[in-house]
Amino acid sequence: MGKAIFILSGAGLSAESGLKTFRAEDGLWEEHRVEDVATPEAFARDPALVQRFYNERRAGVAAAQPNAAHEALARLQRDHGAPVHLVTQNIDDLLERGGARDVIHMHGEVNSALCARCGHRWEAPAVMVVGEVCVACGAPTARPDIVWFGEIPYHMEAIGAALEESDLFVAIGTSGLVYPAAGFRQMAQQHGIATLEINLAASGARFDDVREGAASRLVPDWVEEIIGG
Repeated sequence: MGKAIFILSGAGLSAESGLKTFRAEDGLWEEHRVEDVATPEAFARDPALVQRFYNERRAGVAAAQPNAAHEALARLQRDHGAPVHLVTQNIDDLLERGGARDVIHMHGEVNSALCARCGHRWEAPAVMVVGEVCVACGAPTARPDIVWFGEIPYHMEAIGAALEESDLFVAIGTSGLVYPAAGFRQMAQQHGIATLEINLAASGARFDDVREGAASRLVPDWVEEIIGG
């Protein structure tokens, strides 16, 4: 039996599928800082603007296709002889569409709606509007099911448990320098878990092994090393 693997993925995993990585560019959307359209305060101040931002993200995800890196991770999960925990900071569904299962979305999902009143979740319509009604309680309090700046990421307890039982921590397409994600690498190192970074450019964080280049090339190569032909 192989060793359990914990994989943390970020924007770099989906960039080659055409999804914009705001952090890698100027951090702006239509001259608005991303922080100004991705906070609870922004939603309270201008919900129409925030809904439009996520409507555009939803449309972008719908038009994108999984790339070779998504498909390779699904293959690893399917064919590896031990658990492969896929934790992503991405709000797209490209891992699932690439064949992965049980993906943990720590920052939420753009295709999900959340009722701010009762906490119910459901599949978001392609276009959400101000005052979108909750399908469960009927309140006009629906919002994108996204962890905004200043909010606590989802599934932190499950993520910690998965990491503790793993033998290898791999960060793909993410700097791993910003908390809480940075804490995962540190936790792995404290538990004596080997660490690997696969990134377009090295983040500068301390990993046991660093591989620089496009995820669509490096991830399939790495998966091939793990499970063979």
